[in-house]
Amino acid sequence: MFIKKINMRMKIVLLIFLFCFLLVVLRVFYVQVFDYKKLSHLASDLWSRNLPIEAPRGLILDRNGVVLADNLTTTSLVLIPNQINNKEEVSEKLAEILGVSKEEMDKHVYKKTSMERVHPEGRRLSYEIADKIEALHFDGVYLVKEAKRYYPYGNLLSHTLGYVGIDNQGLSGLELQYNSYLTGEAGAIRYFSDAKGNKLSLSDIYTQPQNGMNIQLTIDINIQKSLERELSNVVDMFNPDMALALVMDPNTGEILGMASRPDYDPNHYQDYSQEVLSRNLPIWASYEPGSTQKIITTSAVVEEKLIDLEKDTFYDGGSVQVDTARIKCWKAGGHGAQTFLQVLQNSCNPGFVKMGQMLGKEKLFSYLDLFGFGEKTGIDLNGEGKGIIFPLNRVGNIELATTAFGQGISVTPIQQVRAISATVNGGSLLKPYVLKAIEEPETGNVLLENKKKVVRQTISKETSKTMRMALESVVALGGGKAAYIDGYRIGGKTGTAQKVQNGAYLVNNYIMSFVGIVPSNDPKAVLYIAIDNPKNTALLSSYTTTPIARRILLDIIDALKIEKQPGGLEKDYIWSDKVYYQVPNVIGKTKKEATQLLEKFQVEYSGSGDIVLSQSPMSDERIEEGATVKLLLGS
Repeated sequence: MFIKKINMRMKIVLLIFLFCFLLVVLRVFYVQVFDYKKLSHLASDLWSRNLPIEAPRGLILDRNGVVLADNLTTTSLVLIPNQINNKEEVSEKLAEILGVSKEEMDKHVYKKTSMERVHPEGRRLSYEIADKIEALHFDGVYLVKEAKRYYPYGNLLSHTLGYVGIDNQGLSGLELQYNSYLTGEAGAIRYFSDAKGNKLSLSDIYTQPQNGMNIQLTIDINIQKSLERELSNVVDMFNPDMALALVMDPNTGEILGMASRPDYDPNHYQDYSQEVLSRNLPIWASYEPGSTQKIITTSAVVEEKLIDLEKDTFYDGGSVQVDTARIKCWKAGGHGAQTFLQVLQNSCNPGFVKMGQMLGKEKLFSYLDLFGFGEKTGIDLNGEGKGIIFPLNRVGNIELATTAFGQGISVTPIQQVRAISATVNGGSLLKPYVLKAIEEPETGNVLLENKKKVVRQTISKETSKTMRMALESVVALGGGKAAYIDGYRIGGKTGTAQKVQNGAYLVNNYIMSFVGIVPSNDPKAVLYIAIDNPKNTALLSSYTTTPIARRILLDIIDALKIEKQPGGLEKDYIWSDKVYYQVPNVIGKTKKEATQLLEKFQVEYSGSGDIVLSQSPMSDERIEEGATVKLLLGS
């Protein structure tokens, strides 16, 4: 009996031993097979350290491949406190080189951590300072490479590009909007140390950083340079409160240029106030549009077939009474009898009051909605405004009248450009965009591409065709003459909007604007320029914005390689205008005959004989009156 009990106990002990052994085997198996990577990583972390290497951000390029945002290689200071032997000396020397107090440097040198990044005084060091630190040869003191954002064109396109913080993260503009694509994957130098942090004599492991994605914009740098140059001239000449310019392809919604003043240099964004940094005026600013809004009112009455611009007439006596308000024309005594096309050319407010009354408030405001006013355009930039439109139940006869000629509502420049693009492109309201494509930096493979997006149809193609003709007539025959370019068909409209403050209109304080279309018969670009409260100038857009717009339009013609357009309207010249004439063909004529035919030009002869063998410029070219025509004479 006693022996049986012993045998039973031995069996139980043996079973317990076998069970424990089996548990150990299973645990070892689990560790070796399932938990190996995790434990190996934890073990490795105990004796390995990483010195981070920041990845360069992706490049930002214009539509032609010109780099607008690049990277510079800089160095930053990293400390391994456990490896620093003489902390007192190291702290003193580094403080002296970096220009900070020793107490401040002690916080880094004596910190109880495996690795300490000296921030901010040790970030983005100059080559001179980095060389001084390198020359010390201190243990535990490392210089690691970092990429610093660099904008080679300084202030150019600053609000659209945005800027990058000290940790290489996008803080505004496209840098913020597409930060996840532009940010690369950091690399590292892995070294090995003992439990006390002392570096072991094992080979370091280098993990190469991966650059961020490149992004290509719709911006054309040549158009952008033109906008920047002219806005700088505006600031010098007129000292405005602000100024802005915007160019869009009306057929796609691509933004070809965008600029504003005040601006800033994103390389030194710390030197500017947040007010300057955050306000991208072409998409943020909201104000009464003034007479450029008359384009939308005209489109509505033509679309509704309420008037024929060339046949129907309106008599302007200088003012019109609407309830308790007398609305005046800018021309004392008015324009008298005129067609509605001339109402647009002359920017006659009483004529537009009549158009508004013909439409009625429901119809006019339905067109404002249709053209996208009162809503964001959805452009791929942060900080867009939406403007202010009257609620329909608050629109009376006076509000209807003022809205028809561009006062009493508030819109943004990008809304105006989009709406006017719809009036000339066949009626399609488009979503504007700045990003053209996102590309993989090594292969150039396109990961994402923006394409034309039609939001809705606004007017018919027939109405759009009529509006292109009407806007061309404004430049050739009306208030936009200063934008006329001989040989090219330019459409446009001036705008002068009185500013409001605390519910009251300011005296002699206006926003002058001009919208231009080139070429008017087949639009490739819509330009909008606005100057807020220009000083020391006539308070008319025809004398301020329009000549500036003409210079930009000439640059757009060059940048987009727009050819001369036959069949345009001849300008209604005034005494101060330069007059252009077509050069006749005089080849084969006698010298006397040629001289008579070229009476409007200076003639310069070369060669001998009495017959014209060749001429320059060639026939059919248009040149300014009094310009020189060179003739080669022979037998």
